Amino acid sequence: MESIIEFLIGHPYLSGAWTVVAVLLLIAQFQHMRNGVKSIVPQQVTHLINKEDALVIDMRAIADFNKGHIAGSKNIPQSKLDSSEKELEKYKNTPIIMVCASGVTAGPAASKLKKAGFEQVFRLAGGYQSWVGENLPVVRS
Repeated sequence: MESIIEFLIGHPYLSGAWTVVAVLLLIAQFQHMRNGVKSIVPQQVTHLINKEDALVIDMRAIADFNKGHIAGSKNIPQSKLDSSEKELEKYKNTPIIMVCASGVTAGPAASKLKKAGFEQVFRLAGGYQSWVGENLPVVRS
């Protein structure tokens, strides 16, 4: 314990940087909890798709979507999400899983849907990269 304290005192810039990173991570985590959008892993996504007919919304650009996407997913780029809410109305009671490239932009988009009255909105933690990283099947257009 003394060596940790000695290190922290001897390296104030590193200690400060670590503190800032830790605080930012905590803030990000609390924002996800506060907005009511749950992050789920690829195995949970497959469960929701197979057992509850979940809708997967892939927010990536159409070119990326065509290179590979989760089977059955619907491509709605982030820029068109607001104009697509009426089209999604029929899915208000259906689990919706938001997918982006790395899991960063899906959170705010999922929050918008949650605020618009969609009951079960999730985001894929790690985004499409986590899906591919788990060697799960993809469809190419």
